[in-house]
Amino acid sequence: MEERTALRELAQGGVLLTCRALESGWPRRSLTRALRAEGWGRLQAGAWAEPGRAPDPPTRLRAVQLLNQRLVVSHSSAAALWRIETLAPSAKAPLEFIDPALSFRGKAKGVRVHRILLDPGDVATRYGLRVTSPVRTLTDLLRSLPRDEAVVALDSALTYRRVAGARRAPLTGLDAVGAALSASSQGSARALRWLGLCDPRAGSPAETVARLRMADSGLRPESQVELFTPAGRRAVLDFLFRREGLAVEIEGYAYHGTREAHRKDVSRFNQVLQCTEVRNLLRFTAQDVFRESDRMIREIRAALVVLGR
Repeated sequence: MEERTALRELAQGGVLLTCRALESGWPRRSLTRALRAEGWGRLQAGAWAEPGRAPDPPTRLRAVQLLNQRLVVSHSSAAALWRIETLAPSAKAPLEFIDPALSFRGKAKGVRVHRILLDPGDVATRYGLRVTSPVRTLTDLLRSLPRDEAVVALDSALTYRRVAGARRAPLTGLDAVGAALSASSQGSARALRWLGLCDPRAGSPAETVARLRMADSGLRPESQVELFTPAGRRAVLDFLFRREGLAVEIEGYAYHGTREAHRKDVSRFNQVLQCTEVRNLLRFTAQDVFRESDRMIREIRAALVVLGR
């Protein structure tokens, strides 16, 4: 009996291409039986995930790229690899790639290919995948996404963030993104205007959207304001209407995980109210921001009227 190379040895990053196994000498019928018997999971036509490996986005991206090596992971898929936050990422969202050769005509379920030119400096390596650089990823998102989603991604990339349990440093600077947009005329005029809406100090997507909703309503508070209590304790507010003395805080999705976390949170808000600049404090959840922003604006306006009397 002819000795064959083990399928796991033929896999690349946990992904086995059918063509690679056939080229190594596996007969098609024997290959199919072995894949089923060993528990390989079909990712798409011609690509399999090794037994025990979840078909997560990086694995699925690797399968597509191994099958089409000129493709570069891009747009929302690249944002996920760089840990750039976006609004409501969906597990059903298509995997996105750029074909810099402008010649891709294939079709694959759940895959979107953009035929766009890339410069060599636009491509980086992440988790063994060829992916657009952070700057190129952001310029693509700014050109293609609606305003709120684009600014959320930009704010996220320009500051320290904890994403998926890991703390990430800023990926680039606003000047670099602006220069990249200015160097390309395609779809950049609108994106350049949106740069002015960015605030690298924003702490979460909910804060970004809250800021945009307030700006749309003609409300322009200071953001990420540093204050000190009479006892000298430092407090940083999400938003402050300084003239009226109204502080606005946006709370993320995560609820207090422990009693100690809850205690610290309550203590912090008590300290905020001790600051001489603060006469009133409004707190809103991410759900308020995303689903009930009109009510949020009404409550802020009502508080400003009372404080302005």
